[in-house]
Amino acid sequence: MLSRFEFRRRQFFEQIREITLRKNIRRIALLAAAASLLAVSCATGDEDSAASTSPLLTEVPAGVSLAVAANTAKVALTTSGELSKLPFTVSSWPAVQAGPDVIQAFRGGSVDVATNAGIPPIHAHATGLDAKIVGVKVRTTPLYKLATAPGTTINGLGDLRGKKIGFSPGQAQGLIVLRTLKTAGIRTDEVQLIDLSSTKFLTALQAKEIDVDPLAEPSLTKYLDKYRSDGATAIATPAVDALSVLWAPTSVLRDESKAAAVAEFVKFWARGEVWAWEHPEEWIDAYYVKDQSVSAADGKRILATAEKPYFPQNWDEAITWEQETIELVTDAGFFGNSFPAAELFDRRFEKIAFDAVPAPYRTKGQQ
Repeated sequence: MLSRFEFRRRQFFEQIREITLRKNIRRIALLAAAASLLAVSCATGDEDSAASTSPLLTEVPAGVSLAVAANTAKVALTTSGELSKLPFTVSSWPAVQAGPDVIQAFRGGSVDVATNAGIPPIHAHATGLDAKIVGVKVRTTPLYKLATAPGTTINGLGDLRGKKIGFSPGQAQGLIVLRTLKTAGIRTDEVQLIDLSSTKFLTALQAKEIDVDPLAEPSLTKYLDKYRSDGATAIATPAVDALSVLWAPTSVLRDESKAAAVAEFVKFWARGEVWAWEHPEEWIDAYYVKDQSVSAADGKRILATAEKPYFPQNWDEAITWEQETIELVTDAGFFGNSFPAAELFDRRFEKIAFDAVPAPYRTKGQQ
């Protein structure tokens, strides 16, 4: 028979072994969970890598559909009669244009591919949305002018100091503001940047809640037609929004059937731009007059300032421009830290638009 002391001694060591065993089991469980997470992370990384390196299908499988947010492409393809030739179904054409709205639509799965300027993909990256640029059109001349509120005295870029400027950091207009200020030698703390969505710019200008903001055509013409008599005007800026992009969530591009449909849409998007350039009268009537509600005369004047579309064979310059943009916005305190711009591009699509258009649209600067 065990003495009371020996019994308690053995009981004590049994408890120690039990506690040790429980700790080891917990440690093993934690290690197993960590290994599982690592496996998922590696798998996801492999999927992302596959999404950017796997060859695109040469034909779109039957039954594929895409939700496309690209209004000018819709108008061009409809008017030219090319829309019916798409080798997939467009399930919807959501009226989503502003970069932040497109990002939300991507997250919600209501848009598969969209057209935007170069900065929304940077904004998306900062918010953790994985999306890639699949088409690039380059411009070399300014698209925006700085519209002033009625009665505001701004005669040149130097007059911006101290003014209230409509500013949307995740949209092309925000980039134009930053590039304009940099050109004028004005620091961001020398102006008042009023954070607004571009959809609210016109209302804020009309109400004189801001002094100035960037507007492109045809919004600029509509605004000046209404408020020029009250003293509104437009100031030229040398800032160029160089990229128009077609982009899509990586989750869409990871689906090989949808990726094939996106590749086809890149071709139609580029050809639609060419068609609009080569058929100015039809384009003025279909887009400026019927879709945007400006006069034919204004449409003709606006189109006279437009630049011939250019689709580069190689995206190196586009990536460099996007990198400069990343540095500009992150240095200004927006969108966190800098990162390699190449992460935003899916280079499987690099030559698709280039190959889809005639030779004159493959060379920069030739009218």
